[in-house]
Amino acid sequence: DVLVVNAGIGVFGDPLEQDPDAIDRLFQINIHAPYHASVEAARRMPKGGRIIVIGSVNGERIPMAGLASYALSKSAMQGLARGLARDFGPRGITVNVVQPGPIDTDATPADGPMQELLYGFMAIKRYGRPEEVAGMVAWLAGPEADFVTGAMHTIDGAFSA
Repeated sequence: DVLVVNAGIGVFGDPLEQDPDAIDRLFQINIHAPYHASVEAARRMPKGGRIIVIGSVNGERIPMAGLASYALSKSAMQGLARGLARDFGPRGITVNVVQPGPIDTDATPADGPMQELLYGFMAIKRYGRPEEVAGMVAWLAGPEADFVTGAMHTIDGAFSA
């Protein structure tokens, strides 16, 4: 009944120096996999099914150099949600993207080297907590979100404001 696509990788740095194979892998994991997983899940989902893709605030905002390929992959999730919402809406299946900003995880620890820089972009001067993102996902998976589809749901402490 519910698919949450939460896989993704980052490749950062000067696009003139990045390995093309690494960028292709990034696109396969961050773009191709969510698309194919969503389509395959929809084949089996009943009316009321939910597809929720974890994107990134970097699909909306690029605060520094070196994020082009990653941002491209995450902004593609916006097109995925809008397009598949149209395709699957008649079947009663919703498709949404959750776009976290800085979240305290192993990949982006709150006490890591980017803390001060990222705080400078945020109105709420702390990293988000995984359970806050999970709460948004749970709401989108529930019956209260039956009319919510094709939308981006940003949870970022106003990082993208």
